[in-house]
Order: sequence, then structure tokens, then C-alpha cells
Amino acid sequence: MDVENMLPEAAQRVAKLLQSLGHDKPIVMLKETGKTSAEAASGLGCDVAEIAKSIIFRRQADDVAVMVIASGANRVDEVKVAAIVGAIGKADAKFVKERTGYVIGGVCPIGHIEKPVILIDQNLLKLSSVWVAAGHPHSVFNLTPAQLQAMTSAPIVDVAL
Repeated sequence: MDVENMLPEAAQRVAKLLQSLGHDKPIVMLKETGKTSAEAASGLGCDVAEIAKSIIFRRQADDVAVMVIASGANRVDEVKVAAIVGAIGKADAKFVKERTGYVIGGVCPIGHIEKPVILIDQNLLKLSSVWVAAGHPHSVFNLTPAQLQAMTSAPIVDVAL
């Protein structure tokens, strides 16, 4: 049986993208939702810091999506983000889905409909590996912070409170 075809549609798209990038770790389906870092960590049996959450903001100047990938243990400092990318505002569920192709709670760091501005929290580099959403609130995959940076080409910055 083809496990990839058992994944939700968005997670199947991520699995194909990961395969094309030569990523060797599988997508894991959580029994319970991984919408929050705490829920994902509980489902995986890891520390909440090892969950790399993707938070989407709306850049006010041009309406571009800004994705901040941060440790689940940290809060993102919007003032620090704005100092890097310009004034930002909240992004609602419709904006997130339209710009990334993913629903909130399942936003993958790669494979977006429109290329967002991406920033990676420097605290993630302290970890040997992290878990990120794989396109669906129940799907995740594991990678190193270096792999995350290579896949996204995002700068490593200080964005934590």
C-alpha cells in the first residue's frame, strides 16, 4: 500500500516536494491535531522547543505574506520582525490559505502558492532537529535546522521575545 496516498491532499503535495528535494525523513501523521506547538510536542513525545512553528503575518506595505519560523517554546516579537521586513499586521485564515496554500496549523515552511518573506528564529539553531508542519494540522516532518535553512533560503534572525 502506498503510504503517501493515505496522506491528506496538502500533505501529499509536501511529500512529493520533499522527495524531489531528496529529504529522507517521512511525513508523520499525528493522532491528535498539531495546531499548537504543545499539541504537536505531546503527539510526538518531544520537547515543545523542538516544534518549529510557522507564523504568518501580512506586510502592510505590499500585502505580502511574512512567515516567521520559530521554536514552539518562544513567542515571536512582532517589533523585531517589523524592524526587519517593515510594518506587519495579523493575517487571517483566508489570507494564510490564499497565500500559502495551507490552513493555519498546517503551514509548511516550503511549497507555497506565493513566495512569502521567510525568517528563521536563531534559537532553532541550538537544536539538533526540529519538527515542522507538513501541510495539514495532523502532519509533520523532521529535519535539522540547517536543512530548514537550506530548503527555505531564509535568513537566521533574532525574532524571539
